[in-house]
Amino acid sequence: QGNMAFAGKYEFEGDENYDDFVNKIGLPSDKIEMGRNCKIVTEVVQNGNDFTWTQHFPGGRTTTNTFTIGKEADMETMGGKKFKATVKMEDGKIIADFPNYHHTAEICGGKLVEVSSQISRLVYKGKRKKPN
Repeated sequence: QGNMAFAGKYEFEGDENYDDFVNKIGLPSDKIEMGRNCKIVTEVVQNGNDFTWTQHFPGGRTTTNTFTIGKEADMETMGGKKFKATVKMEDGKIIADFPNYHHTAEICGGKLVEVSSQISRLVYKGKRKKPN
């Protein structure tokens, strides 16, 4: 726990099971289209167990969640819904329960792999961006 493995910027590379997942969680159709093959850049700032997790969407929209491992935090879903969650770290994975899905994030082979599951699974993979 507390290592700097997550810090960095990650560029969207691909997803699996997108349509099935967003339909199951009830994302509105305009948000579904906006998110399809969306070239999201995820930026993670980590200071020990304190995280700032920002997703930059094309067109300038961003979603930022700031949290500390093991403490309840105010969070926001990709659809803009606000909720409270306690983010955990287990076996090198960051784990959060969103209102209607379970989300994990880990670094695998230098890539940020985020998995949201709710009967079906959505897998986002992002390769590390080169610093400018």
